[in-house]
Amino acid sequence: MMIIKILGTGCPNCLKFEANAKQAVKELGLKAVVAKETDLAKISAYGIMRTPGLVIDEKVVSYGRVLMVEDIKALLTKQAA
Repeated sequence: MMIIKILGTGCPNCLKFEANAKQAVKELGLKAVVAKETDLAKISAYGIMRTPGLVIDEKVVSYGRVLMVEDIKALLTKQAA
């Protein structure tokens, strides 16, 4: 099962990003857990300086911008391969 983490403090961009990630997982029919990480110490441990961030199976694949559903689907498909 894929583990997807949304890194962010809960700002509107982070919430939108989380919704887009959940929609991407749903549209792809993936077996995945989407978790939100809001702890700043844990977020900084991933080495990102701007949120929101997207981590797939402990690999940072995006940060600093809100990806659209289609962009997230492309990243998820690439990681699943």
